[in-house]
Amino acid sequence: MPIADELARFVVRASYHDLSAAAREALKVRVLDALGCALGALDAELLTAVLAQIAEFGGASHCTLIGGGRTAPDRAALYNSALIRYLDFNDSYLAPGETCHPSDNLGAVLAGAEYAGRRGRELLTALAVAYQVQCRLSDVAPVRARGFDHVTHGAYSIAAGISKALGLEAPAVANALAMCGAAFNALRVTRTGGLSHWKGLAFPNAAFACTHATFLAKRGLTAPAEVFEGNKGFMDAIAGPFTINWANEDLERVTQTIVKRFNAEVHAQSAIEGVLELKEAHGIRGPDVDRVDIDIFDVAYHIIGGGEEGDKRRVRTKEEADHSLPYMIAVALLDGEVTPAQYRPERIRSNDVQSLLQRVTVRPRPEYSRQFPQRMPCAIRIHRRAGGTVGVEKLDYAGFHTRPLAWTGAVEKFHRVAAQHADPDLRRALIHAIAHLDDISIAELMRLLATARRGTP
Repeated sequence: MPIADELARFVVRASYHDLSAAAREALKVRVLDALGCALGALDAELLTAVLAQIAEFGGASHCTLIGGGRTAPDRAALYNSALIRYLDFNDSYLAPGETCHPSDNLGAVLAGAEYAGRRGRELLTALAVAYQVQCRLSDVAPVRARGFDHVTHGAYSIAAGISKALGLEAPAVANALAMCGAAFNALRVTRTGGLSHWKGLAFPNAAFACTHATFLAKRGLTAPAEVFEGNKGFMDAIAGPFTINWANEDLERVTQTIVKRFNAEVHAQSAIEGVLELKEAHGIRGPDVDRVDIDIFDVAYHIIGGGEEGDKRRVRTKEEADHSLPYMIAVALLDGEVTPAQYRPERIRSNDVQSLLQRVTVRPRPEYSRQFPQRMPCAIRIHRRAGGTVGVEKLDYAGFHTRPLAWTGAVEKFHRVAAQHADPDLRRALIHAIAHLDDISIAELMRLLATARRGTP
């Protein structure tokens, strides 16, 4: 049996009753977290451009846009996914050779569930399927070292999640998986060197394209059955051989994902927490700092520390800033926080942060690399201009799986991130709806999200 058929059977077999209480709670935390990120991005210039394109090109009004309006499912998947992704504040999954953001799947799964008239428990099941597929592929078939982006795995997870939301039968699911897997293999150049808007749009674009393709599969269109194992298929051309026994997979991988405490690339979280702890404990101000030395695990060094994915001391844009550990450490020391406000153009260009980030040194430490991804270890030393050094070693942060974010913490973050575009009554209504998502319709949830305010208040 082709692997796509085995995976399709897993998708069809998955049930809400397969979800443990812990998995249901974790899914709700991540839905709340992702939708808070979406609301926080409603004033982003990039999202205004995406919305303008949707308005010009049109689309049958089947699905709701966060912030108001209706369009076709594929365009709703694009826009709502872009909102979730833009701030780079949503969840992550760490595998030895890959890092992904599984809640990136939510925009597409919402579109499929709303189109099909589903209830929240069906959304949770479909989203759990998407999480399982993307995370398990990250575990056994990493592609980053081969020059491909984690969005490549997303093609399969999106197809699986939407197929589940639509209630497709196994043959159509297999065709959706094969169509998306054959067509949408993303290059890692999106996140190396000088970063562009595409960093935030690569997965939403896959959501758009894979939603479109899955609906074609729903109409009976076929795709290469051996997309995984065939001649020039995913294994042969990109990932190399791997094995997943989909007959034995559960829906629990969501419980091993992590939520960001700071608006920063995920591998920076423990270092930022450590710097802020030192700042508070020792009364350190930005002008007091001569230089900062950070030893960290190799994945963080290569992605955000100036290693193989490019210089991180040349920071000009939001996309470059939230993937530069020197910038994030510098702005944390100066401002005492790392939130969306720290990525405004005027803050990025400021002399104080541009000067300090040049004095942040990042080095990989082999013993820390051996502990990742079970830990996120780092050592920070702040050298003061007046003399003396303070330091701390960190193994994790609040939000990591060793210290997971509980519902109350997710609520606090939601209020903080969404406040500009959702008034207190709307935020409370959304929190209540997501807490009781098992028992409401997706249409009810989307009606609430449609009333959020776009633009700068």
